[in-house]
Amino acid sequence: MADAPGEPVTLKSKILGTVASASQSYAPLKSICQTVCGFHIYAHDMTRQVHAHHFCSHVNEDFRQCVIYDSPNSDARLIGIEYIISEKLFAKLDDEEKKFWHSHDYEVRGGTLAMPMLSGMPEVAISAAERQPMLDLQKTYGKTWHTWQVDRGDTLPLGPPQLMMALTADGQLDPEMEQKRQREEGISTQTKKDERKDFPEYTPLEGADHWKSGKSVQLKTETVQFKSK
Repeated sequence: MADAPGEPVTLKSKILGTVASASQSYAPLKSICQTVCGFHIYAHDMTRQVHAHHFCSHVNEDFRQCVIYDSPNSDARLIGIEYIISEKLFAKLDDEEKKFWHSHDYEVRGGTLAMPMLSGMPEVAISAAERQPMLDLQKTYGKTWHTWQVDRGDTLPLGPPQLMMALTADGQLDPEMEQKRQREEGISTQTKKDERKDFPEYTPLEGADHWKSGKSVQLKTETVQFKSK
């Protein structure tokens, strides 16, 4: 992360890190079993879009948790988290809570959500490997917070977390971001969309994608009285 303020990692820190890696457990990280990339929009501003790489683990069959980075590279910035729940769990949420969640149907069928694969894999193999995981994600719902506003050039994670949403229709994705992903990662949104033409039609449940109502939910900070007892 060359643009983040601070001194380069020293040899001492590298050695200590190597020792820690060999002597400590990283069980939560080792439970990560899937990576997907897509694009998030700020809940209150579709003109601000972020390419997001999710590294996810299963809590159970109806619930996943993901850490989000701005790239798939070793120097990627940790920019947020996403919780993903099944249609069954989303349906049980109250109306106010549903305002925080977005649907994944369009991301899947529209081809913007993809599973980055190892370099050199033929597209037919990638398509086959993605098919069932994408079908599994189609009827899920996500609650996403970004803690680092990298799109505005912040070199540190400044300010309160920002609620993010997902794309819901063709024409919403910034063409430059789409082309950049295709150049750098070899992922064609149109190819993914074509490969998923036979996916079943699905209408997201009412209450998700609240921004489509013309209103949105976003965090603001406030000063409150400190409680010591």
